[in-house]
Amino acid sequence: MRRAHRVEQVRAAEAELMARLPEGTLMQRAAAGLAATCARLLTRRRGRVYGSRVVVLAGSGDNGGDALYAGAALARRGARVTAVLLAPERAHADGLAALRAARGRVVREREVGLADFSRADLVLDGIVGIGGRGGLRPEAEPYARAARRGVVVAVDVPSGVDADTGEVAGVALRADVTVCFGTHKPGLLIDPGASYAGAVQLVEIGLELPTADVAALQHAEVAALLPVPGAESDKYRRGVVGVAAGSATYPGAALLAVAGALRGGAGAVRYVGTAAEEVVRRFPEVLVTEGGPAGAGRVQAWVVGPGGGDGARQTLGEALASDVPVLVDADGLTELGRLGPQALTGRTAPTLLTPHTGEAARLLAGAGAAGTAPPPADDLAAARLTTARRLAAAYRATVLLKGSTTVIADPGGAVRVNPTGTPWLATAGSGDVLAGLAGSLLAAGLSALDAASVAAYLHGLAGRRAAGLAAGAGAGLAAGAGVASDEGALGVPGAPVTALQVAGALSAVWRDVRSSAGGDGAVGAGEE
Repeated sequence: MRRAHRVEQVRAAEAELMARLPEGTLMQRAAAGLAATCARLLTRRRGRVYGSRVVVLAGSGDNGGDALYAGAALARRGARVTAVLLAPERAHADGLAALRAARGRVVREREVGLADFSRADLVLDGIVGIGGRGGLRPEAEPYARAARRGVVVAVDVPSGVDADTGEVAGVALRADVTVCFGTHKPGLLIDPGASYAGAVQLVEIGLELPTADVAALQHAEVAALLPVPGAESDKYRRGVVGVAAGSATYPGAALLAVAGALRGGAGAVRYVGTAAEEVVRRFPEVLVTEGGPAGAGRVQAWVVGPGGGDGARQTLGEALASDVPVLVDADGLTELGRLGPQALTGRTAPTLLTPHTGEAARLLAGAGAAGTAPPPADDLAAARLTTARRLAAAYRATVLLKGSTTVIADPGGAVRVNPTGTPWLATAGSGDVLAGLAGSLLAAGLSALDAASVAAYLHGLAGRRAAGLAAGAGAGLAAGAGVASDEGALGVPGAPVTALQVAGALSAVWRDVRSSAGGDGAVGAGEE
């Protein structure tokens, strides 16, 4: 699991460690890890460090100091290192002295610095550290816009990105690799900041940190959460998920939600709605009940809303009146936005909301005073972490906020960020598949937070598989430095996918995740 800590937590841990270490030790650790990463990048790029052109963009404070010390280490290995001082009067004195002692070059003039920047094999972005707020200052902005031929390595966080939230309030310098110290920062995992970070390399420096607010699951954690039938399992013990979806206008939503639900680990899928004939024709194993959720048989969770059309309000009300977990999606979210958080008052079972930013805007308007206008969806997308947390707090529900980075927020404060996916998942019906998948995991007994996290992870992997991409996380997070995301400057690889193709890939990625974690031990045959 990748854990991300707030700046406040990191600063406190650094202070505690520095009190026990000789002065400057912590910075030297960080700089050594940074320099080692840069050396590997240069070796992969040019075959050697010696003779490489390296530019250090040095701002004020410790971030600039880390970069200057790393530049000095590269200079001692024969690199031609130039430090561009963006705040000469506040440059880190000891780091600057170390660079000069290693025969590094120092410049202050913008024109000279930009010329060196455009020719460099590698650029170290030490302009602003994790404490920075807002976009780049005027003296640094030209570097974000300038042409470059080399790889840009951000020191702890790309300058201009908010380390705590991933928000970018102005101009930021896009990195190819980000070397972060001690722990990941939330802004490296969540767009738009994640899109500026490139591949992320963690350098351990010995920090003792508290429980992280934000985390990203990996294969091992997902495999451990996947429901697996036992020797005595039957379809009811494995869980029955109810799907109330589709309408005369959107019959396909029912098929897609059911397709996702069938591959989510529950023992059976019970469908209610107007598309029963189409559902059974396509999926004969599905149980069909006439009427709405109130008159349906036994279920352990409900999925309501995909393609619900005019009947969405009644369906939502019946599902929410039950004492089982309910996932609300699509038209169900629109109706919930009209009703407001009071519609969930008195529920004791978990509720999972799965909005995109447009639906999130309507939900937030519904949580405000009467007549509150929905906030602009683009503003919510630019502040994904804040948006997910606001919704979870307002509705006292778990929220899966869909988008370029899917963020799952629990009303108790926990946040998970999904590291899988591809832009090809932005296709009609993809969200219906995700809703069915997550609802099935709820019925199988996972908590709302775990069901949402696992569903988003598998859905992202399935999208990649359907698009013909490698099954990696695809979010710029690298186990080794210099492993850049495959969705970078050259455009998005792969091919268009349909929602049914995504659903069809779910079983394969489920097997892949379990297999990679060694979870394919034999069990008994089970019962119907």
